[in-house]
Amino acid sequence: MRSLLVTGAVVVALATPAHADPASLDPLLHAAAERVATSDQVAAAKWGTDQPIEDPAREQQVLDSVAREAVELGLDPEEAKRVFRDQIEASKVVQRALHSHWAAHPDEQPTERPDLGEVRPVIDRLNDEVLRELRDTEQLREHPSCDGRLASTFVRTRHELRLDPVHTAGLARAVPSLCRA
Repeated sequence: MRSLLVTGAVVVALATPAHADPASLDPLLHAAAERVATSDQVAAAKWGTDQPIEDPAREQQVLDSVAREAVELGLDPEEAKRVFRDQIEASKVVQRALHSHWAAHPDEQPTERPDLGEVRPVIDRLNDEVLRELRDTEQLREHPSCDGRLASTFVRTRHELRLDPVHTAGLARAVPSLCRA
C-alpha cells in the first residue's frame, strides 16, 4: 500500500507547474518519474494473475508507437526507441521490486486490482509528454554538460518527489539514454 501512496504523492507533486527554463531537464525528469510511478498500478494489476511482468508484445507496441510519434516530432525514431526501452525497463524494475515485497509481506499486498485498460492511456499520455520533452531538450541533451545536468536534476527530482528506494532505482533505470554527448 505504501507504493500506492508514493504514486499518489508523485502525481500530486507532478501536477504543479514545471519551470519553463529551456536549459532545464526538470520537465523531462519529472515526466519520466511520473511514468515510473505508474508502475505501481501496473504491478498491482498484474499481481496474483497469470500476467507476467515481461510483456514483449505490449513493449513492441509502445516502441512502434513512440517511433512513429518521434518522426512526427522531428526526432530520430531509433533514439526514441532507446529512450523508451529504458522507460520500459524502469517500469519492470519497480514491478519486480513490488512483487517481491508483496510476496514477502502478504499483509501489504494490494487490495484492489487496477484495470490495465485504464492505466495504459495514462502511460500513453506520459509517453507523449516524454517525447515532447525529448524534442524540447534536444540541444541540451547534445551538450557535453548533459551528464552533469542530468545527475543534478536526478538528485533534485528524487528529493522534490521524495522517491523511496524502489522508485529511485526505477528513475535511475529510466534515464541512462537521455544524454547524447
